[in-house]
Amino acid sequence: MKQFKADLHIHTLLSPCGDLDMTPGNIIEQARIKGLDIVGITDHNSTLHGELTSYYSTQRDVFVLCGAEVTTKEEVHCLAFFENFSKLKIFQSYIDENLPDIPNSPDFFGDQVQIDKDLNIIYEEPRLLTSALNVNIEEVALKVHELDGIFIPAHIDKSKNSILSQLGFIPFDLQYEALELSKFGDVDKIKKEHPYLQNCTFLRSSDAHFLEDIGTSFSIFEMETRSFEEIKMALKQQNNRKVILV
Repeated sequence: MKQFKADLHIHTLLSPCGDLDMTPGNIIEQARIKGLDIVGITDHNSTLHGELTSYYSTQRDVFVLCGAEVTTKEEVHCLAFFENFSKLKIFQSYIDENLPDIPNSPDFFGDQVQIDKDLNIIYEEPRLLTSALNVNIEEVALKVHELDGIFIPAHIDKSKNSILSQLGFIPFDLQYEALELSKFGDVDKIKKEHPYLQNCTFLRSSDAHFLEDIGTSFSIFEMETRSFEEIKMALKQQNNRKVILV
């Protein structure tokens, strides 16, 4: 087995809270500098920069996991990833159908722009991407898994917008591949407070909104090669693949 350094929670400038320097090209270059082998692109309620980030990654030997950070009806943040662009587009349509019509105020929340490889703005999302979708966490997880995706409740140790802060527990029937901790998350404390999570896979990510934050928190994936299926097996602790919490 080989070991790969992965940061699976990174925002581009499309997220209203993402710095304007967080272009797909800059993100991949910073990932290369930080020695990352795998990055996850997770803009708030949008997948639109996944394909462009993948375009840059082929030139710098960084594997891109394309997805989004979804905000559920309960105000829970969850990471969702998909194997290919066709499934990514289907999930984007699902987001578009369920994102409420709350207008963004760029001066207050920040710009929400999609760019092309020449750094031209090709789309500006008019609705506020940090709004909660009109579907609950079980429905989102079901949709992700209908598309054979990866579903990960995000930064579960945080006091806001985490599954534990919003619900107080993780539903026993919720299907997920892993649980994400923030930079300061204490896995032993989480397991002590929630003994039913003893055998879960935990990972740590940066939740980067600025270039300098990329790779400041990461996990090690032990697997044969970099691919969607290998990553999924590692998260599920299958076939001797695993995730090492750093």
